[in-house]
Amino acid sequence: MRLCIFAGSSPGANPNYLRQAQNLGALLARRKIGLVYGGASVGLMGAAADAALEAGGEVIGVIPRSLVAREVAHKKLPDLRIVNSMHERKATMAQLSDGFIAIPGGIGTLEEIFEIWTWAQLGEHEKPCALLNTDDYYAPLLSFLDKVVGDGFLKRVHREMLLVDSDPERLLDRMKVYVPPIVIKWIDKGER
Repeated sequence: MRLCIFAGSSPGANPNYLRQAQNLGALLARRKIGLVYGGASVGLMGAAADAALEAGGEVIGVIPRSLVAREVAHKKLPDLRIVNSMHERKATMAQLSDGFIAIPGGIGTLEEIFEIWTWAQLGEHEKPCALLNTDDYYAPLLSFLDKVVGDGFLKRVHREMLLVDSDPERLLDRMKVYVPPIVIKWIDKGER
């Protein structure tokens, strides 16, 4: 089993973000869960990868050629895949992974988790999508998502597909037993 981590290429302003990224990487290794990520040696993504490697875990990095220098590709990875585009990067990470976790990060992290969650909503895959909500990093986003539901742009069942927890152990346990919802028809004519 492998999980993909979407994470910032910066360590962020809160030291707990770095600690939790390291904790998650080591936890994946202890649970014999491979880590798939963006292939950089810096930021939260590099910290999670380093912790998983130090704990003896499998780590696969996927990075576009154009970002090898900018994101400082991780040179110590036994499996670093250099691809031609961001689209190929995301498709490769999705193919290699059995689930997806976003930890704190910027707009790239948000874009990645939103795209993969959208694919799940559309039935393109049945893999769990999750947020590790370290120190309530995602609280404003979660509030906004509830507004999106309240305003009729997202069904509650699709909102609940995004698993959220502040504890990585609990989050992994929830991902392990995740069952995707069965939604036959999700847009009615009256909702247009």
